[in-house]
Amino acid sequence: MTKVRFGVIGAGGIARRKTIPGMVAAPNIQLEAVMDVANTADIAAQFGVGKAYTTVEQLLADPAIQAVYIASPVYLHLEQIRACAAAGKHVLCEKPLTLTAAEAKVAVAVCRRQKVFLQEGYMMKFHGAHQEIKRLIDAGRLGKITYIRAQLSCWYPPIAGAWRQDPALGGGGSLIDMATHLYDLLDYFAGPIRRVVAFTGNLVQDYRSEDAATTLLELADGGHATVDTFFCVPDEASRTRLEVYGSRGSVLSEGTIGQSQGGHLEGIFGLGAAAYDATQSKDVVRSFQPIPFAPVNPYTAECATFADCILKGTAPVINGGDNAVRIMQLAEKAYASARSGRVQRV
Repeated sequence: MTKVRFGVIGAGGIARRKTIPGMVAAPNIQLEAVMDVANTADIAAQFGVGKAYTTVEQLLADPAIQAVYIASPVYLHLEQIRACAAAGKHVLCEKPLTLTAAEAKVAVAVCRRQKVFLQEGYMMKFHGAHQEIKRLIDAGRLGKITYIRAQLSCWYPPIAGAWRQDPALGGGGSLIDMATHLYDLLDYFAGPIRRVVAFTGNLVQDYRSEDAATTLLELADGGHATVDTFFCVPDEASRTRLEVYGSRGSVLSEGTIGQSQGGHLEGIFGLGAAAYDATQSKDVVRSFQPIPFAPVNPYTAECATFADCILKGTAPVINGGDNAVRIMQLAEKAYASARSGRVQRV
């Protein structure tokens, strides 16, 4: 067997825009069927798939399907993961994995008990620029990591029926939906994260979920990080910056955080041995150099990685079940900090 046959639960939204196009580009995946509550025939026709289902039960009864990608609203995830596991299907599930850390633990346990693999859809680790940043950090090019700043914002006004705008359906707003992407990325770069402080609120939008979240984190080696995520910043106003500073240099990116494979990456290295500069002149030209990176489609890479695990019979390490539980625990600690005003130890 050289290809894993996938079905998709919740084939509209992010699945139709990003993940399915990425999936069909993976050399080790065959898209077998799609399922949604609306427009299923159109989605199937768009991707040349012969099977279009309207219920989860129909899709899971298909014996040809070996693995399922879940991209439904979060409140449905645990029930659908259970059903997939019971049907013997491996599960790639969109983030956040579940509404709570307790539910995440149940999902992981169910999949292990049924001997199916589970991987969560935090795809930003697969971006070519982020892979290069990880390589530079691990090679010691930045020295001791002192500070990381990660930014992800968008304009998300009230929309009738939008499940992300109701915490009962999505678990929360900009923190659980976007900040967890960045918690996951920072944990990958310089984790594990060990302490969290967060502010959340509704600054502009009037729905129940928060439209604003800023988090201060302490990294494994004592370095600091901030994550700022807002549903109330116009898309054109944000450059989605990622900044990694160390004792020997820094790496800066724009446009690499998000749903694309592009962006710009630059860095400066070999510093940290000079004497103190009393003039502190900040208007000098800094010798930052462009850093090339592979233009990897992160959706293709995450799907192909999961399919490769299935083909080899090896449980996922990147974005596997333990990581999924940890990111949900981080989110809950951040929300607890926002409510209490206190530092939370992870």
